[in-house]
Order: sequence, then structure tokens, then C-alpha cells
Amino acid sequence: MAERRHLETDVLVIGAGGAGMSAAIAAADGGAAVLLVDRSLIGRGGATVMAMMTVAVAVGEETPDEWQFHYRDTLTAGRGLCNPKLARLLCEEGPDAIRQMDAWGVGWARRDGHISQAHAPGHDRPRCVYVDFLNTGPAVSKTLRTALHKRDRVRRVGDLMIIDVVRDSKVPGGPVTGAVGLDVTTGQAVTIAAKTTIIATGGLTRLYARNSASGNMGGDGYALGLRAGATLIDMEFVQFFPIGHLAPRMIGMDPIMWDPFRYKLGGRLLNGNMEEFTSRYGTPEDQGKYVVTRDNATYAIMQEVAAGRGTPHGGAYLSFMHIPIEQLKAAFGPVIDKLTANGIDLTKMPVEVAPIAHYHMGGIAVDTAMATGVPQLLASGEAVGGANGANRLSGNAITEALVFGRQAGRTALGLLNSSAAFDPRDAAAALSLVEATGPSARDVNTAAMLAELQAIMWEDVGPFRTEEGLARAEERISALDAKLGQTPVGSPGAYDMSRLDWFDLRNMLLVARVVTEAALLRTESRGAHQRDDHPGLVDEWTRNQIVKLQDGLPVIAKGALIEAAESAE
Repeated sequence: MAERRHLETDVLVIGAGGAGMSAAIAAADGGAAVLLVDRSLIGRGGATVMAMMTVAVAVGEETPDEWQFHYRDTLTAGRGLCNPKLARLLCEEGPDAIRQMDAWGVGWARRDGHISQAHAPGHDRPRCVYVDFLNTGPAVSKTLRTALHKRDRVRRVGDLMIIDVVRDSKVPGGPVTGAVGLDVTTGQAVTIAAKTTIIATGGLTRLYARNSASGNMGGDGYALGLRAGATLIDMEFVQFFPIGHLAPRMIGMDPIMWDPFRYKLGGRLLNGNMEEFTSRYGTPEDQGKYVVTRDNATYAIMQEVAAGRGTPHGGAYLSFMHIPIEQLKAAFGPVIDKLTANGIDLTKMPVEVAPIAHYHMGGIAVDTAMATGVPQLLASGEAVGGANGANRLSGNAITEALVFGRQAGRTALGLLNSSAAFDPRDAAAALSLVEATGPSARDVNTAAMLAELQAIMWEDVGPFRTEEGLARAEERISALDAKLGQTPVGSPGAYDMSRLDWFDLRNMLLVARVVTEAALLRTESRGAHQRDDHPGLVDEWTRNQIVKLQDGLPVIAKGALIEAAESAE
């Protein structure tokens, strides 16, 4: 066995998307030594780099605006479940974070010297800034990567999968002292000593067969947090985008890119028989404007597919063939060119679209300092739950990443006086996993199991849920968990994808169980959680569900009834 690599730092940041990079920059600017690790390339994995559209923030440059109005819209979208303090932090600090990015050269689009703002669904006025409708997320990521490169205090390590966070076991409720990782390039264990650790690993949408996530969005941070003793909140709330791109194949473009087309140009939603169908499900005719809400569009598409009237790939057609090419190019010139390069001519063909898992409102419960309640452990970005309640307001994702990431980095600076030292004995269980030799990949097909889990979640824990389907999913997840076993497949080796899939499944199955059980317990329909057998919002359910790990199993409890948040002064 090769000698383990050991790293030491003041602040360990797990995950190098928008939230992780923001946290690392803030901590470094305060004088801390930072280790920024990611299982993929630094600044090129996660969700931020994939987001091509808009960022919600009350900068008020083109239209008068205040953070209080953004806050009000965020609470409305959250259907009564937002943590008002977190929502306020997001909205109040958002303008400063966006102007900081502007000073760093992100290139927000401008008109007449003012930052341009688009009017996205759910907002009371034009509020969302952007670089352009293809490049907002990549531009944010590139700007943050450039800022990182200018900070010598940040050490960047890619291809490092964190297996578990380590806590001091010498005292009850001991602090986090670091982590154990797996070097993807060698298969060997890496130990990390850190005075403070920040989880910034993003969401869980890789759990679903159809998703808009990168390959490392399998809920790692939620599993890490649970096993470290943190609390999860609102795990049943998975946001599904109704018109995610399905076919033909499209390379280098966001699968949810059709939204700005929808609210700027209109479009016709058609079934496999080329018939408009949304009015069959209690909504008005589109009349060429495509005004159907996301929830109603999702329901209508899935009902048509279930009735055998879907498109060849199992969705619906979205047609812009009635829009003149001049109008298309005037609105989205660079996008039209890129679509043409993908072989898609919107004047001659519709595209196939379908609901797609897009974002997760739940996550690790934190306070406004991003503290998790576990000493020396913080969280940020989409790994955090509570700010968005039952449904996220359009455009809040990147704002959340920047604001919460920066806050976590600043909080970490006040936690560097920890006297607890990393002890390899506290990491024994995680090290045993990384260094174990288990059954052959021929005997335990982890790739097939991962695909089966994604199918289970899509079929029974998707946009519309029932008690029967959720119970079936719970049973099938338990069977997969038993099949996975307690020992990784194979033996440590470089780029062993079967073994990496085992570690992914270890996290994904735990998180899938939590989402499924929370959805089964919430007997109402609210925001992104829709129960066919329990339609309608129930006042008694104006409460969060909280999750802890006990004896290795998740336990879910009802939180207190939430009173309506008062408008911010």
C-alpha cells in the first residue's frame, strides 16, 4: 500500500463551484490558508458553470428596485417555508456580491451605461442580470477562477473525492478536524487536517434519470453533513423544470435554455400528434404566447406521455416554426447561430422537451453565518436548505452561491482558533473504506445500479408523487442498498470508475432514501412537492421537516408551524 498523502490547511472548502470558489476567496482575503478541493476540475464542475441565463438581484439600475421587493418575491415562491433570515441575507447581500463580480470583470450586459435586467417569472419587475443568454454561468465561473489564481493563499486540488468529514472523538460533540478523501488519479487515501471545513458540493439532481446537473451533483454534501451530525431540512422539495431539452442531441448548451424563448417569444407546446393540449388540463389556450405555468406545463406533458401521445423520446414538442427567422435572430442571435451549428433550425422543426430535475431547495440546515450546528463545520450554496422554502424563485441560484459562499468564507475566519487536532484514529472508518478490497466489479455492477436508482427516482419520486409510488421507491432503494454492501468493489486503483460509482451510490442511496421518506410523510401538495393523492396545500403542513442520522439511518421529524414572515423594513 502506497503511503497516504496528508494535507494541512486553515480552511478546507469541499466543492469548487460558484459557492466553493466564493468561500475560498473570502477566507483567503481574510488571511487564511485555504485548501479548495473538488472531485472534478476546479471551477469547471457543479451547477454554476452550466447556468446560461439570469441572476436575480435588486441592483435597480434600469428599473427602480430594492432588496425588500426581491425578498417578498422569494418568500412568495417559497410557499410559506422559507427561512426568512436566510432569504433576507440572500436578497440584501445580493447587490453587493453582483457589483463585486462586476468589479472583477464578469461583464454584465449593459444598456445606456446601466446593468441590463430581464423580467423573469415570479418577479414583480425586471430584476435579473445576465452576461448573455448563453454565457452567464460560464462567465461567473471564469471570473471566480481568475480571482482564485490571484490569491496565493488558496491551494487548489482537483480529482479528490471527499469520502467523509472527520470529527474529534475525544469529547462528546467534538469539532470537525478535517476530512478523508480519495485521490481519483491513484485510488489512494488522502487525509486533510483543517481548522474549519465548508461543504459546498451543490445539489442532488443527478439522482434523476433526466436532469440538468453535472455528473458530480449526487447529493454528496448532504450525505457528508448527515454522517458528520448535521441536520437536513426540506429534502422533499426537488424543482423540476417543465421544458428541459430532450431531442435532438444538443452539445454545449444548457438543457433549460428554452425558458427565455418561452417568455420572450412564445411557442407552441404540442403532443406527439402535433396537437396543442394544455387546455385539456384546466389551463387556457396558449394562443401562440406559451403562458402556461411551470407546474401546469409539467403536469400536462406527463399526462400526454402517459396517455400514449408523447413524442418519440417521451416528451412533448416545443415549436417556434410560426416565428419569423428575423424575429428569432433579433431576440437571440448568438443562440440561433449555435442551434444551427447543432443542426437545429427552429423555422423548420420543433424540438422535443420534457420535465427535468433542475434544482434542490432542501439541504443542510444553517444559520445566517452558514454554521451547521456541528463545531467547525459550515455549508454554503445549494448544499444549504431553507432559503428557498418549497420552491426557488427564478434566478436565485447563482445569487445564493455568491452570497452564501462569501458568508461561509468570512465566518470561517472567526473559527481558526480551534485547538482540536486531526487524529488519524478518528478517520479510521473512512480510511478503511478507501483502502479496502471488496467484491469484483463483475459481481456488483455499480454502473447498472446507479442507472436503476436514477430510474426509480424518476418514475416514483419525480414531479408528481403518490403514496403507492413512494412506498415502492422506498422498498427498491432499500434493496439496492443491501445489494451495494458495506465494502467498495475492487481494490484501490487509478481512475477505477466502478469503485468510484460505489462511493457515489453510498451517498446517493442515503440521500434518495431521505428525499423519498420526506415526500411520503408530507401529505399535501406545496411548491415543488406535488402529491396526486393529496392535492392542495394544507395549513397544518406549513412546517419544515428535519432529518438527523441515528444508528446509521435517517430519522425525520416535523418542525414547528411557521408563522408568516413579516416584510422587511
